[in-house]
Amino acid sequence: MSRARRRSVKALVALGSVLAFLSVFAIWTERQALNTDDWVDTSGRLIEDEEIRAALSEYLVEQLYDNVDVEEELEDILPGDLRDLAGPASGGLRQVAGSGAERVLQTSTAQDLWKDANRAAHEQLLAVLEDKKEAVSTAEGKVTLNLGSLVTNLADQVGIGGQLAQRLPDDAGQVTILRSDELKTAQDIAVGVKGLALVLSLLTLLCFGLAIYLSREGRWVTVLFCGVGLVAAGFAVIVFREIAGGVVVDQLVREESVKPAAEAAWSISTSLMVSIATTVIVFGVLAGIAGWLGSPTGSARATRRFMAPALRDYAPYVYTGLAIVVCIYFLSSPTQNLRSFLTTLIVAAAVALGIHEMRRQTEEEFADARFADYFGGARERVAGAVKSANLGERAAKLRLPEMRKPGGDGATDETKATPPPPGDAEDARLRRLTQLAELRDKGVLTDEEFAAEKARVLGGDKGQA
Repeated sequence: MSRARRRSVKALVALGSVLAFLSVFAIWTERQALNTDDWVDTSGRLIEDEEIRAALSEYLVEQLYDNVDVEEELEDILPGDLRDLAGPASGGLRQVAGSGAERVLQTSTAQDLWKDANRAAHEQLLAVLEDKKEAVSTAEGKVTLNLGSLVTNLADQVGIGGQLAQRLPDDAGQVTILRSDELKTAQDIAVGVKGLALVLSLLTLLCFGLAIYLSREGRWVTVLFCGVGLVAAGFAVIVFREIAGGVVVDQLVREESVKPAAEAAWSISTSLMVSIATTVIVFGVLAGIAGWLGSPTGSARATRRFMAPALRDYAPYVYTGLAIVVCIYFLSSPTQNLRSFLTTLIVAAAVALGIHEMRRQTEEEFADARFADYFGGARERVAGAVKSANLGERAAKLRLPEMRKPGGDGATDETKATPPPPGDAEDARLRRLTQLAELRDKGVLTDEEFAAEKARVLGGDKGQA
């Protein structure tokens, strides 16, 4: 490969890695900000966080007392002789409402109201960003998150509900998401992001694919480095998220008491970013494994030899398995859009091409490889190992230690052990011969070893006689 082509390959791999890094942010922005279901799912996880519930509870209590004369409401509720206590009761009720609001937000009713409010706000936001006629105009309107229903629910829980919903002003519990002077810019950004996520994803795959195509010699090295680039891009996103989180929270939140809730909100809202980055890392690891499989290393060659029979004799099943995996992904994927559809098809095509190249390489290297090479001779190898261990010979050489009576060599003839009776010796010889025959029948002893051991046993007995 020429020097110019080598430099081009390196440049394409580096560019593809940078584009992969940017693609993660573009995909996250598109799914998090422009997908209502993802928005609502994230909002549901936000209210489940303890720090965020505490901050939201404080906001709801403030909205209740800022928009309703609680003391007057208590005067209407209390009997005539207790109405003078409405003022002190109002102050005490505010303390109780704070802890009560947190318990209210843990109920399924309040959480459903929260999700409904977020869904309505996001649908309104999308209508504005898509410039629909029924949406609020960019000249005189704004997009808001309406939490008035949660304020009313809180008032009912603390016992001052009544006709409160009718007396609440329209702006009670209204959280402004975008103002009219910001909507035009937001529309332009939304259009750019929707197209950018698709373009960056396709450009990333195009750069890596072109780099692999240009690497006609040593192509496995390029595939390996493409995997390394994807892994590096994924980890870079995770590191950037941690650094950016601290900066964003410090810039947007000045009160220390609110920072824990802001940090929790950042962590939850960017969890999808981590999920996307993790997917990129997984793809990178798979690409690295593919590059290693094509390498000339001994472990890779052994793996290719093991795979050769399956790739050669069962290729239709291999491609069918790939098709099944792709279909399962499409059916289980939470989001189906043009970007994810095209990206999945391109990745599947790349995997199919990789399988084809691996088949070609294994056919050239191991045309005669068979499954019997690995499994058929297992029994013969085990039997050969047992035979080479010479277990029969080793067992025959085993001798029990000779038992002697106290007194040693200086003992008298009367104190020395007497030889066993002739009947016992004959029984021992027969048992020994039977054991040798069983070892021969089991294949532990060969016929030659059996004959030698038999002669030794019989000869030893004759010598004793």
